Amino acid sequence: MNVLARHTADATTVEEGLAIAEEQDRIYNDEMATQTAMANTLLTPRFYTTDFDELDSVDVTPVREEWDRLIAQMVSDPNKGHFRKNEDWDTVDWEGMDPDLKKEFIDFLISSCTAEFSGCVLYKEMKRRGNNKDITQLFQLMARDEARHAGFINDALREAGLRVNLGFLTQKKKYTYFRPKFIYYATYLSEKIGYARYITIFRHLQANPEHRFHPIFKWFEEWCNDEFSHGEAFALLMKTDPKLTSGRNVYWIKFFLTAVYATMYVRDHQRPVFHKALGVDPDWYAHAVYEKTSELTRQIFPIVLDIEHPNWQPLLVALQKANADLAAAETVRGPLGMIKRASARSRAATAFLRLMMIPSIKNDVPAQTRLEPCY
Repeated sequence: MNVLARHTADATTVEEGLAIAEEQDRIYNDEMATQTAMANTLLTPRFYTTDFDELDSVDVTPVREEWDRLIAQMVSDPNKGHFRKNEDWDTVDWEGMDPDLKKEFIDFLISSCTAEFSGCVLYKEMKRRGNNKDITQLFQLMARDEARHAGFINDALREAGLRVNLGFLTQKKKYTYFRPKFIYYATYLSEKIGYARYITIFRHLQANPEHRFHPIFKWFEEWCNDEFSHGEAFALLMKTDPKLTSGRNVYWIKFFLTAVYATMYVRDHQRPVFHKALGVDPDWYAHAVYEKTSELTRQIFPIVLDIEHPNWQPLLVALQKANADLAAAETVRGPLGMIKRASARSRAATAFLRLMMIPSIKNDVPAQTRLEPCY
């Protein structure tokens, strides 16, 4: 069968999905989109690698009942065939779109595609290297989902004359090594905050459809439910070893919570026209996402951040301002530019450290870990 006659939405394995994407890359490719995805900064999605032997040694026996229910749900594949254009896909006037909105929206799509594919690459590698049936099955299923998501975003980009070369990213993008426990914290938060972000936008646009300027937002409900399931898997992985969420590791949990929340705030404030088109105030949106994510992470984390603390919002604003000043200083040459960049970095570091110093709120982790989407 001609691979181009198939779609990533129908792929039942990550290998099949990536083969379809690779064939499409040979026809549709754009250097700008791929180079944008290749960028490595504090705010851009990264590709990760880890100690796969340590991951392979995980024993899910302590959470077997909940684990088997989650795997059965994922094996049933409720979203097979969903991530493709159909009669609900409206025509997009890319040429007539406001240039600033087009620029920010394309940046959003490329960043989202890179983030989804980052998960796909990590999960696929664990499936390839591991021998633990429980772990390799989970990572195969999650890689399948992420490949579909990345392929669907590339479909949307292709309409704008762009495409991220996923095969090139796999080979050429820089990989960051994280210990497995850091992968757990970072990826769990990425999946849960992804759910909170997508469902907040989806519900907002349900109530305000006049702001739905692109059809991809119609797919966010099922999309975020995939993110939710992946977060559940990492919560169960952490539940297999109580040391991961106790003792000194609580400080690491606080660091990752603060870093993920702060990065989201700064990144979203780089897209003011995009959020205005959605009819969303970035400060309101950030707080709504933090509230949902904090409630969700109570399933496994012994602390939540105090997002109502009087210093929380002002310090986020200070961090965002320092980041904006740093970006502006990058265009200034000579000693003055060096001074401006050093000042901006110092202010950003100070704001982040002060965010870390806000006392967290203790949480009694429930005996039952699994949650169901309710937003």
